[in-house]
Amino acid sequence: MTMPTPPEQLVAVELEKLRGTMAEGFARVDGSLALLVQRGDQTDRQIADHDQRLDALERARWPLPSLAALVAVCGLVVSLWQFATRS
Repeated sequence: MTMPTPPEQLVAVELEKLRGTMAEGFARVDGSLALLVQRGDQTDRQIADHDQRLDALERARWPLPSLAALVAVCGLVVSLWQFATRS
């Protein structure tokens, strides 16, 4: 006949199983967090790249109010020129 194991040994075995399960779970969570950090870094780089590209586009375009003022001045000059040549 086998002798029953003392309760302390059963508790130690169960604690060791629990420790292994917890270590595995923490490793999985740590891996998931590392993946999220990597994706966050990639997203930050993409946002910075988009900001740079948007700034370049904004600097390269002609502002609409300036264009409207230029057209108005040209129209005024043409009108004054036509008025002056009729007289």
